[in-house]
Amino acid sequence: MIVLAVLASILFAAVFWASGGDRVVLAWAMEGQRAAQGGMGRALGALRAGDAAAVIPLLAVCFLYGFFHAAGPGHGKLLIGGYGAARAVGAVRLSAVALASSLAQGASAIALVGAGVWVLNWSREYMTGVAERLLQPLGFAAIALVGLWLVYRGLRGLGASGQAKQQHHDPHGHDHGGHACGHDHAPSAEAVASATSTRELAALVGAVAIRPCTGAIFLLVLTAQMGVFGWGVAGTIAMALGTASVTVAVALAAVLLRRGALAGLSDGAERVARVQPALEIAIGLTVTWIAAGLALATV
Repeated sequence: MIVLAVLASILFAAVFWASGGDRVVLAWAMEGQRAAQGGMGRALGALRAGDAAAVIPLLAVCFLYGFFHAAGPGHGKLLIGGYGAARAVGAVRLSAVALASSLAQGASAIALVGAGVWVLNWSREYMTGVAERLLQPLGFAAIALVGLWLVYRGLRGLGASGQAKQQHHDPHGHDHGGHACGHDHAPSAEAVASATSTRELAALVGAVAIRPCTGAIFLLVLTAQMGVFGWGVAGTIAMALGTASVTVAVALAAVLLRRGALAGLSDGAERVARVQPALEIAIGLTVTWIAAGLALATV
């Protein structure tokens, strides 16, 4: 039943996305981003006129821009939420990954603009084009790879579960040179379900950080031209924190929903270990399908 419930939720999300429901949310988020961008322009104009008090409004509208940027359909929520639903990750740990991924995305914008302005002499339009035509599809492709990794982990878990079940029925299933062998040659299904390496979590951060936010590029280029690049960096960090306010909420929701769904299983850890591979395969396929479709739509 738990697998059916999760699959039904995944199907609902997929239908919502395919039917265009995401475009309604996107329109609302884009309107919010436009309003925040207008506020950024006014705050920057005040800074140019020498009004130091405009720094606080600038940081506030940057935070709001990041919030609206993350509130629309985006790859960061898809990856963090999908991973949190599929894998046994602690709420604090996944929230830290969500925060780190948002800050890393801001750092990638700072690096792109810094190199573009002072090393490569790129225009703002060219840097935005690099972000949208090259880095954006690369980011979606990286997320699709993470989805495929989840599928692989799920298939591996199914194999481990089958082998553990066979060894349970035949604990001396084979011998080495005439003596019985009773030890495991593969990780148990429970071990596969609970193993979440730092390398995997770092891959989540990298997949989100590949594509810098175009709003951050806009801000950083303008502040570089005005000679106040430091305030552009501060605004970019504020944007990243605004984005994190949404992605951290998604991370917490994914972890708590997963725990709540699995808590009702009657036979505890053994049943979770059997259900886990199906969750990873289903969510991995969904993440791969959506991310691959978005990657193809951007090229």
